[in-house]
Amino acid sequence: MDVPARGNVLGRVVPARYILAVLGSIGMAIVYGLKVNLSVAMVGMMNHTAIRLQAAADEHNKHHGQNYTTPKPVVEVECEGTGGNNTAAELDGPFIWPTEVQGLVLSCYFWGYFVSQMPGARVAELFSAKYVMFFSVGINVVCTLLTPVMAQVHYVAVIFMRIGEGIGGGVTFPAMHVLLSKWAPPAERSVMAALVYAGTSLGSVISMLMAGVLTANVGWESVFYVMGGLSCLWCVLWVFLVQDSPQQQPLISHEERHMIVTSLGGSDTDNHSHHKKLPVPWGAVLTSPAFLAILVAHTCSNWGWYMLLIELPFYMKQVLKFNMTENAVTTALPFLSLWIFSIVLSRTLDWLRGKGIITTTIARKIGTLFASVVPAICLLALCYIGCNRGAAVALMAIGVTCIGGMFCGFLSNHIDIAPNFAGTLMAITNTVATIPGIVVPIFVGVLTHGNETIGAWRVIFFVTIALYIIEIVAYTIFGSGEEQPWNRIPDNNEIVETKPLNKEEKAVESI
Repeated sequence: MDVPARGNVLGRVVPARYILAVLGSIGMAIVYGLKVNLSVAMVGMMNHTAIRLQAAADEHNKHHGQNYTTPKPVVEVECEGTGGNNTAAELDGPFIWPTEVQGLVLSCYFWGYFVSQMPGARVAELFSAKYVMFFSVGINVVCTLLTPVMAQVHYVAVIFMRIGEGIGGGVTFPAMHVLLSKWAPPAERSVMAALVYAGTSLGSVISMLMAGVLTANVGWESVFYVMGGLSCLWCVLWVFLVQDSPQQQPLISHEERHMIVTSLGGSDTDNHSHHKKLPVPWGAVLTSPAFLAILVAHTCSNWGWYMLLIELPFYMKQVLKFNMTENAVTTALPFLSLWIFSIVLSRTLDWLRGKGIITTTIARKIGTLFASVVPAICLLALCYIGCNRGAAVALMAIGVTCIGGMFCGFLSNHIDIAPNFAGTLMAITNTVATIPGIVVPIFVGVLTHGNETIGAWRVIFFVTIALYIIEIVAYTIFGSGEEQPWNRIPDNNEIVETKPLNKEEKAVESI
């Protein structure tokens, strides 16, 4: 039975659906923040001097017996740092992990991310998306708090912590898609989705800034203890303030519950019939051009997203010679502008849709084009500006900002084409799109090992541009914002009308 509505906990100030969206956004921020903090903290964890000496010795041993009197230089310095002493001011950390190991530690997050999405999506659709999301944040908090201890044991122990975080991180998007399919009225779907998923960029901003400041001033261990501890508060608020559907939420007004349920095609008395536990029509899903367009866009976009999210701090340090504080600020700030841009763009597209100026399909394609065309152009320009630090920072800021278009583009599209299977569809595309997250750190580590130059990064950028072009073509041609026929639930009348006639019925029909 539906829980009686008692009115929103915050009265008329914030509707219940936006309490869900805000807490969902904070939850996404926590998960992404705890994911990327290691990228920044690792700069302070590594003994860079020892790693370079070891790499030089390995290079020398590789060519042993040839006419080498001194080890081959490991790092080709192309750009000068500001003040000339920015790298000297950085203290070496306790760990001597080669670049390949660092890439492995960062990428193994996606091993857990890869395997958890489909099970998490089905559990969210069939049982409770609320508690799937709670599990996601909870396991990330626990693994984060244990990371400093595990790092002292061995980097393999850190790998296990990262896999645990990945398992939790993998279920966030499917769980939130299921919640949005039940809570977001179609007219507000872009805004609510952008608000929730833009939390990923907000979490990246806060995490990168906090990690940089804490590492430089307190110590790398504090990054994990402070951020993990603060995240515990969210878990309490989520359990008490969020429910799986408007019908189960007592802290909601009658008017808001009626508006949400009826806008999604249900009624106040249908007891969740609009969201039945249905089997997934796998054949129709996997042959749907609209779905396959989302799959291609999500996968190609994630290559660029993870390359900028995970590898940007290393590019800033290796090529542009930023120190730790500069690195944290210049890397984090574009993700703040991404958050603002995504909210503004989604609100604008929803307004245009409401006025009938554009369709849902056009809105999704506009958001996706912003998220692919602009970053591709910025990366192309970045390949040819050399050591112009100001121009490089500006280009990266513009490119990262416009990636925010994906939240109201293809990333909201699963709910449009099949709200009944939104979690499963997101799990499928996000699982495939996890592959770039595994490959990117290893790919960058291999290309830049002993060759931390603009030339090596140029190759990385060209590969990313090529994938953006594939995304642009595929989604522009095949993308759709219309509900697909295989999402529809046959009602009882349809079932009765299509059953075979018996002999008496045939006789009557013939008369």
